[in-house]
Amino acid sequence: MLFERTTRRTPLEAGRALEAAAKKNGMGVLTIHNLKETMAKKGVELSGECLIYEVCNPVQAKRVLEANPSISTALPCRIAIVEEGNQTKISTIKPTALLALYGNPELKPVAEEVERAIFAMISEAAGD
Repeated sequence: MLFERTTRRTPLEAGRALEAAAKKNGMGVLTIHNLKETMAKKGVELSGECLIYEVCNPVQAKRVLEANPSISTALPCRIAIVEEGNQTKISTIKPTALLALYGNPELKPVAEEVERAIFAMISEAAGD
């Protein structure tokens, strides 16, 4: 259910590479959540970087939302970039696994297409 790659890139380097890979793979970055900064503002210290990228392909999102508006609870797709020791991990929940929860098997090809793009983005961000 989880797709993950490890890289020696810093979280910020991996993030920049992910943004470039998103454009290359037909996706857009909607927002970036910096959880370390957000938690610090709440008085909670997080030891490592944790960046959450929300990405979307609007054409594919429209297709799934028109088939089942409840799928909006799983959108946009999220990619996490987390610092663990001297490594950075880039991960996502597989879109095919998420979509399977909604009971719309006709949307499996859409999920597979989105999944291929996200896996390519993560691999490029990791430097694979």
